[in-house]
Amino acid sequence: MPNPHPTFANSVPSPLALAPHALTVLWLGLMAGFFGTYSANVNMALLQMDGATYATVQSALNRNVRHALFFTLFFGPPVWCALALLAAWREHRAGWWRGLALVGAAYVLGIVFFTQQVNLPLNHTTESWNPQALPADWAGVRDRWNAANLWRAGLSLAAFAAALGTLVWRSATRTRPGLHAATTHDR
Repeated sequence: MPNPHPTFANSVPSPLALAPHALTVLWLGLMAGFFGTYSANVNMALLQMDGATYATVQSALNRNVRHALFFTLFFGPPVWCALALLAAWREHRAGWWRGLALVGAAYVLGIVFFTQQVNLPLNHTTESWNPQALPADWAGVRDRWNAANLWRAGLSLAAFAAALGTLVWRSATRTRPGLHAATTHDR
């Protein structure tokens, strides 16, 4: 006799179970907006400045972004991603789960590690400049910083879109009765 209460392999997750996943998407969206706005607006404005003004403004921007709110936003995506993955560990074979794991790894390697290896050394370089006696390659350093930030803008936008896709995938995935329902009796 079949079990009258079928269990579904992929039941629709509760809103509480989706919260860390949704916060991952939100944080990634905030960082994509930050990097995108910086690349599309601030970098373009800085290109119009002479060397002395650029050195002063870029150094001020680098220093003024160093505060708790920015660090919380910057490091938040991998933390929320890890929490979302841990909370749904029983679904680690699901495609959305693996996709979200890739998003988290891409953010850690492509944003956090890249920032440490590329952007921070360039920040230290620009902060060490004397605006009245700039090095001959100051414009090249500016261009490398802009290119590095453009990379972060593109990758963070891709990570946001992919994470949003995994959230939609996860929310929409469920086994429908009569199609692939597995009952405890059938096992």
